[in-house]
Amino acid sequence: MKNQKSISILVLVITTLSIIATSYAIFSNQGPGEYEYQSIFEETVSIYGKGLYKHDSVSMAAQAIAQDYVTLFLGVPLLLFSLYLSRKGRLKGYLLLTGTLGYFLYTYASYSFLSMYNSMFLVYVILMSASFFAFTLEMISFEIAKLPLFFKEKLPVKLIGGFLLFASFVFGMMWLAKIVQPFINHSPTEGIEHYTTLVIQALDLGFIVPVGIIAGILLIMRKPFGYLLASVIIIKDITLLTALSAMIFLQIRAGVEVSSTIVILILLLNIVVIYLMFLILKNVKEVAGTASKRWEGHPM
Repeated sequence: MKNQKSISILVLVITTLSIIATSYAIFSNQGPGEYEYQSIFEETVSIYGKGLYKHDSVSMAAQAIAQDYVTLFLGVPLLLFSLYLSRKGRLKGYLLLTGTLGYFLYTYASYSFLSMYNSMFLVYVILMSASFFAFTLEMISFEIAKLPLFFKEKLPVKLIGGFLLFASFVFGMMWLAKIVQPFINHSPTEGIEHYTTLVIQALDLGFIVPVGIIAGILLIMRKPFGYLLASVIIIKDITLLTALSAMIFLQIRAGVEVSSTIVILILLLNIVVIYLMFLILKNVKEVAGTASKRWEGHPM
């Protein structure tokens, strides 16, 4: 695999800085505590009032802290484990590493643009940048044309591709429902609170939903790029949906009202995506030898 040294250095930078950022966010607690704030949209917002997220809303702070826990105790170990496997020339390691880097890129892009300005801003920007370049280097390191040779024929491409299409449709419709009706009524969308725009919805509708649709279609058609794209987005979704599950738990704990439909949907998707990741990794055919031999087109 090409670019291994550069990727390893970037992964170590991401690991170090994410441990610093998440640990500080989880354990910082200074500040007066919760208070009310009137936003420019004339919405009364409960501000968290303490720690790193003291200027964020109670809802957003609960979500961010939940994601910090998932990043620290799931994302970082998975990042290091997948780097270890990739250094040993394992295709499973390359796929896991690429998907996990996708999670870090998404996470710290959202933190850089969404979170209220705080002392970790430059750390978020460095993490976003390092994740972007590491993810890009991983993606261009694959020999796409030969990739189907390293998956078993019994890989359930219709099941995995169908799920990606379904999940993309569900999230696309969910976010559009949140945006379109208030737009028609010339009113601010529910839950925008004191923030300036819908960053998560922009990232999902602009990148995640289209990529999920493309990955699903290409995989069903057994196109080479579909194997990579589907594997990466499924692995990324493991960490992302786990983070969303944790966010829901901490939001409920903080007294934020969460739709029971959303709770059930996220938990079910989380379970399904874990199962699909198991199917993908189970159907990878590893090649004996070094990483350089991986792309010679001779799977076991």
